[in-house]
Amino acid sequence: MTNPVAPEQSLSELGITLPPPPSPGGNYVSAKRVGEIVYLAGAISTGPDGIVTGTVGQDRSVEDGYAAARACALTQMSVLKAVLGSLDLVAEVLTVNGYVNAVPGFPDSPAVINGASDLLVSVFGDAGRHVRAAVGVSALPKNALVELQMSVRVTA
Repeated sequence: MTNPVAPEQSLSELGITLPPPPSPGGNYVSAKRVGEIVYLAGAISTGPDGIVTGTVGQDRSVEDGYAAARACALTQMSVLKAVLGSLDLVAEVLTVNGYVNAVPGFPDSPAVINGASDLLVSVFGDAGRHVRAAVGVSALPKNALVELQMSVRVTA
C-alpha cells in the first residue's frame, strides 16, 4: 500500500492541527507497540469544550456522531504521533473499532463511524483503509458520544 502524500503533509494540506494526546483515564497505557504493530487504547470523543457527550437518536444526530468519531480519530493520530514521533512512520491502519452511544435499535452506527474512517483515508490515503466494527452501545465512559479503538502497522 502506498500513499502519494506523506501523512504529515496531508494533515498540513487539510489544515488539521492535532489535539494534545490525552493521559490515560485509568490503569492502562494509551498505546502498546508489539513489533511493527501499535495497539491504541479506546479514545473517547473530545472537542475544544471537553468531552462530546450524548446519545445518538435521542439528543444527538448522526451528523453529531460523525463529527465525534472524527474527533476520536484525531485523538488517536495524536497518540500515534506522540509514540512514533511522526505519522509518516504509519505503514497502514489495520483495525478500527467504533462504539456509538445510541438508543436501543439504532441502525446507523456505520454512518457515525464513517467520520473516523473518512478522515483516516484522507490523511493516510489507501494505507488508511482498514477493517472495522461499528457498534451501538447503551453507555460509554463519561457519557461520551463515541469511542474509537485502533491498531496500525508501522515501519522501522
